[in-house]
Amino acid sequence: MSIAIVKYNAGNIRSVTNALGRLGVEATLTDDPELLQRADKVLFPGQGEAGHAMAYLREHGLDSVIRSLRQPLLGICIGQQLLCRHSEEGDTDCLGIFSEDVVRFRPERQEDKVPHMGWNSLTHVKSPLMAGISEGEFVYFVHSFYVPVGENTIATTDYIQPFSAALHRDNFYATQFHPEKSGDAGHRILKNFLEL
Repeated sequence: MSIAIVKYNAGNIRSVTNALGRLGVEATLTDDPELLQRADKVLFPGQGEAGHAMAYLREHGLDSVIRSLRQPLLGICIGQQLLCRHSEEGDTDCLGIFSEDVVRFRPERQEDKVPHMGWNSLTHVKSPLMAGISEGEFVYFVHSFYVPVGENTIATTDYIQPFSAALHRDNFYATQFHPEKSGDAGHRILKNFLEL
């Protein structure tokens, strides 16, 4: 099985490749459209700023490549946000795979810290990506922007308000949390993705 990771100058790639290695899978980091299109599975992870990330994707023609993919793709963290229609971060038009828009957390109480950082639980879990994941399972988040709950939501988390912890539409899957940093639950989710 060939696994490609989209290269677009967004951090956090090493932890993803290490997590795949623990599953016995070697991935290719690439921005080559042909390699991405030929891969059996594609991962789209990252940390960074939406505007800069989208600019890189457009400059390298990767925006249209990602939209054209028919094999399973998993967006992680900013990867999930970039798969949405628009982000408040930098007033950025994104890839539009998911119809939802990305918005910034707005603290309501003094104890509401942004970014949302650390372990939080999943609820309303569904989809083959989440097979074997229990209600209340904890996963690891680091983010200041979020996707509201919508028609593509397959797991929610509550921080300041409920938001989409994971999304799914057609062959596109995404998690706001970092499965590669989420212990046994994250390991299971990555394994589920590889078995889709």
